[in-house]
Amino acid sequence: MTLQAFREDARAWLAERLPPSLVRNGEGFNGGTRLPARNPDTMRWLEACYERGWTVPTWPKEYGGAGLSHDELKVLRQEMAAVGAPVPLTGHGVTMIGPTLLEFGTDDQRQRHLPSIASGELRWCQGYSEPNSGSDLASLQTRAEDHGDYYLVTGSKIWTSGAHYADWIFCLVRTNNEGRKQEGISFVLFPIDAPGVEVKPIRLIDGSAEFCQCFFDEVRVEKSDLVFRENEGWTVAKRLLQYERMVSDLDGATRPVGTDLAATAREFRGESGQIENRVRESVLSVAMDEVAFGLTQRRSTEENQSGGMPTFATSMFKYYSTELRTRRMETLVAARGTDGLGWEGDSFDPAALADTRGWLMGKAGTIAAGSSEIQLNIIAKRVLGLPD
Repeated sequence: MTLQAFREDARAWLAERLPPSLVRNGEGFNGGTRLPARNPDTMRWLEACYERGWTVPTWPKEYGGAGLSHDELKVLRQEMAAVGAPVPLTGHGVTMIGPTLLEFGTDDQRQRHLPSIASGELRWCQGYSEPNSGSDLASLQTRAEDHGDYYLVTGSKIWTSGAHYADWIFCLVRTNNEGRKQEGISFVLFPIDAPGVEVKPIRLIDGSAEFCQCFFDEVRVEKSDLVFRENEGWTVAKRLLQYERMVSDLDGATRPVGTDLAATAREFRGESGQIENRVRESVLSVAMDEVAFGLTQRRSTEENQSGGMPTFATSMFKYYSTELRTRRMETLVAARGTDGLGWEGDSFDPAALADTRGWLMGKAGTIAAGSSEIQLNIIAKRVLGLPD
């Protein structure tokens, strides 16, 4: 099928199958059954896309994908963006552990785990950070004792996004205490409801509880779910972080999401009826940088026509997108004036309350997936080649 024929086929299918209620109004769905979608059409859309292999378009068909080429994926993203179709499936399964298993997993691991990710049947979470091992991830202490065909895992993880909704966890554990700390780490998978696992949500500054702390008390982990090789999990962990830091969307360029900055600034003018100069300058600066960043992402995507593996350059995108998003939320709250300081109550516009909490929650972005300081170190060492 030519690219033009593929485009026409995708366009016709989208016109027939995209539920009207989801046009430019879709909700993100991360899989699993513990946090159902609010709109029933979300699940119908997921099922329809899964039948086409479009929940994971580039994955091999045997694992639930469509086996699309890079060019076909680009066309599909363009057509979905043109009609306002939401991404049918998101989350750690699709963006992180799935690609990692395609690269490092055994045939058995791929067959057992990838189809349930592609279908949205199961939801995954990430067990990396620990109470005393955050930025210094390699110092983690959760241990896995060897018992022949299985390990017994004991320890804890913190800031585990969505663990209370997840079905499985991919987890870094220490299997050797000798030599360099990075050399004694292994990468394992196990169900989050396995005996010995306890999950406790953490109340955050914005009032939500997206993150959790997980406690493991001699949790049995089969060796068939050891990814790659024992004591070589650091290699897998670094690659997964690169997948996590990849910044992409339907058409390959970042589009501003959420509240319109310029419209908000015009709505909340000062006593003079004019937008304050500092707010005007901030809005303009953010808008220009969003466009420039989007074009940079698009150029990067087009240069990588082979659709190859992510590189350390993903740290540049992660760093800049985080900092830009933080600036956007700071500007949005400032543009609202006192209306941007509300927490609850009928005297505040619901959109303003949502933006204020989003601004607070956005602070976590400078730490999640590796802090901004870590990204700058990676860029300096691995991209620019600067000395230690």
